[in-house]
Amino acid sequence: MAADAMTLSAGSIAVLGSWAATGLGLGLWLWGWFAERHPIRKQRLQDSGVVLVFAGILARVITKDQTFGVWDWFLLFVSPLFMAAALWRLTRTETPKP
Repeated sequence: MAADAMTLSAGSIAVLGSWAATGLGLGLWLWGWFAERHPIRKQRLQDSGVVLVFAGILARVITKDQTFGVWDWFLLFVSPLFMAAALWRLTRTETPKP
């Protein structure tokens, strides 16, 4: 009986990973906002944080057991847009290769 409580399903691992990504993304976003002074590094930290936060949110919305509500459909549409915009900005601010 105790072994059943210790096993994790794929869905619960995805939810745990999504919370970890959300926490890391929030930390990167806050570090970029409050601690970083260089403008390009600040923007890159914030963009990386946005990608992780919205990826975590998207993973939790997709793995929900309940039917989707209006808020869930909104997040399914908006999350990839924010992630794409942040990734596009990250590619534009990378250091040039010699």
